[in-house]
Amino acid sequence: MVVIGADPLTIEEVVRVARGGEQAQTTGGARLRIAEGRARLLELLKRGDRIYGVNTGVGGNVGISLPPEQMEQLQFNLVTYLGCATGQPLPADVVRAAMVLRIATFVTGTSAVRNEIVDALVALLNKGVTPVVPRYGSVGASGDLMPSAYIARVLIGQGEVEFNGRRMPAIDALRETRIHPTGFAPKEALALINGTTFMTAVAALLHVDAFRVLRALLQAIALAIEAMQAPVLPFDAWVHERKGHPGQIAVAAYLRAMLEGSQFTRESGGQSCYSLRCVPQGLGQVWEALDTARATIEREINSANDNPLIDPQTGALYKAGNFYGGHIARLLDGWKIDFAAMANWGNSLLALLVDDRFNDGLPANLTPKPGLNSGFKSVQLSVTSLTCAIRQMAGPSSIHSLPTEQYNQDVVSLGMHAAVTAMDALECLRNETAMLLLAGAQAVDLRGTPDRLGRGSAAAYQKVREVCPFLDKDCALESEIGRISDQIRAGIYETSASATRDAS
Repeated sequence: MVVIGADPLTIEEVVRVARGGEQAQTTGGARLRIAEGRARLLELLKRGDRIYGVNTGVGGNVGISLPPEQMEQLQFNLVTYLGCATGQPLPADVVRAAMVLRIATFVTGTSAVRNEIVDALVALLNKGVTPVVPRYGSVGASGDLMPSAYIARVLIGQGEVEFNGRRMPAIDALRETRIHPTGFAPKEALALINGTTFMTAVAALLHVDAFRVLRALLQAIALAIEAMQAPVLPFDAWVHERKGHPGQIAVAAYLRAMLEGSQFTRESGGQSCYSLRCVPQGLGQVWEALDTARATIEREINSANDNPLIDPQTGALYKAGNFYGGHIARLLDGWKIDFAAMANWGNSLLALLVDDRFNDGLPANLTPKPGLNSGFKSVQLSVTSLTCAIRQMAGPSSIHSLPTEQYNQDVVSLGMHAAVTAMDALECLRNETAMLLLAGAQAVDLRGTPDRLGRGSAAAYQKVREVCPFLDKDCALESEIGRISDQIRAGIYETSASATRDAS
């Protein structure tokens, strides 16, 4: 059970509900804050205050006042008119994470919704009803309005959901799970759609996924270092402590743990090429960027990020802009550059391994019978294709702001654009890393017996060989690549030896 409202939510707790199917519940203290926030809103309405999105139009229509009898209809209209998103549905875990994040905002009491709305979201999560949400439509300024509306409308029985492996009308799933459709009281639909919900959900999940890909890539690099019989002196702790960057120190420690006990590597002598020698300096900043991103993501997870906000203690109303996704957009744009750096590294590494001019005696394209067989030539082509795709997606999204919505949203964060491209780039990178692991294991077998591998490298090698044997002739590899990619996604390579613990 993940309890929401007692302590700040962590990334891991979000993942446990979004992917692990753990149940969620709110605390009594959170329910009290929610009720207090709602009561304050009702007091302001009773006093006759003019409140944005409650008794006024929204966005560029803010100057239009609405009579009391139209306030609930406005909320219904808000989730209806936003139903024009396009593209393939977002993954179910992203949608579930977004639902968790909206609850995390509501338990602050600042959104002035009823507990009934929060309970309905919790019920959808706990009973496995996942709204179908297209990926395009948000500009990340008034938050992720459009994708969030696809969650909100399920509460009133509109739209489609995934339930028990089936795609069906939301009203049918509500009926099957005995969740009663709820109406929207004033401000509730606005609170449901107005915030950084989806971009932050993607960032939370990618934080876990990107670290898994980075560690798997470092394991592929360790296999390459062994196959190339490179020196281990460049990874000595003294070297990296002199530089001082925490990520660089962590990557060097990780590689030392992977290579411990190796009979392939040399203690010193000569200088290997940069893709083997400068890994801590080249990828350490990626480790560090992921490590330091946690604070930004968890602050956003637990933030009050809609508009207007109500102080549940004083009743003060704040018309502001916490829905703006600038922090998450910038973070995701930075990750895309990191993913491109990782892809470049992998491309150079594979080019080294397959080319008999540079691979220190290994056969061309890592096949024992070159000429008749092309070996890993196709893998190199695929890796280069993926690297180019990742580099293209690495362009920052947040700089492409355009005015929209009657010039009310005249500057937008495009955080969800950054999220979607980061998600797609990481998928490409995960597949590339799977190919590098295959190539590293193949190179090790061509160099000598795997029992000469270091402690961590041997564990990584074994995981690859559980999926794919040594390739002595050409064959199609898409199934093996897909299975190793799935292993990386599931965190299977996290446990190679104790490298993760040693580097932490």
